[in-house]
Amino acid sequence: MIIDVHGHWGPWFFTMEIGSVAANLAAMDRYGIDLAIVSATEAVCYDAVSGNAAMAAALAESDRLYGYVTVNPRRLDDASRDLSRYLGDGRFVGAKLHTDYTESPISSPQTQDALTMLAELDCPVLVHTWGRTVLDLAQSCVDRPRLRAIAGHMGADGYRYAIEAAQACDRLYLEPSWSQAPAGRLREVISSVDDRQLLFGTDSTLIDPASALGAVLASGVADSVDPAGPAGLAGLAGLTAERLAWRNAASLFRLPVA
Repeated sequence: MIIDVHGHWGPWFFTMEIGSVAANLAAMDRYGIDLAIVSATEAVCYDAVSGNAAMAAALAESDRLYGYVTVNPRRLDDASRDLSRYLGDGRFVGAKLHTDYTESPISSPQTQDALTMLAELDCPVLVHTWGRTVLDLAQSCVDRPRLRAIAGHMGADGYRYAIEAAQACDRLYLEPSWSQAPAGRLREVISSVDDRQLLFGTDSTLIDPASALGAVLASGVADSVDPAGPAGLAGLAGLTAERLAWRNAASLFRLPVA
């Protein structure tokens, strides 16, 4: 079982033939990913309200995709209405917040208000982090006892800050997606962080899942591969590997997995 907690659905703002649900499923099938939690590209990059509505329609096409309600911290009234409309329908299981596209850093009043709202709703949130900003997300979790947050890209080149952040709060989760995969990055994180805080994310369809998959396989997260199991990440044996691949995600998002 593999659950990708950082996915996207819909066309991007440059030429890529990846706008359909079929494209999502094809990428998942290529790498043995069973389920993915996705946000609408339109919602993240342009308009959250119209993008969330489009996401709701797209989710009806496949039971292998779950959705994030995209939250724009500068339009919290809209976000509140969308969260009320979509959360609890069984298809939307969390929220997505991109600090760069909305020009709302984690430490900004707008994003702090958004995180407070999500904490009160007990809604897990995937937040874009880069560099030291992952420390701001950890502090946001410390300040809000009900907030459960995923540090998207685990700080990218700031992954050592992500280690510090995860050690500061057990409600902060790390996922490794990044367009680069420096040698030893994920290995160092896995060896330093409680494995109950590790998740698998790819940033597909923006980035091919091969990048994150390769980083996980190169990390040595599992001591062995189950010879009777499937190839790739799904064949990794060991509790830490299973927690990273799917167990933690299934628990965090309360997904109905066998």
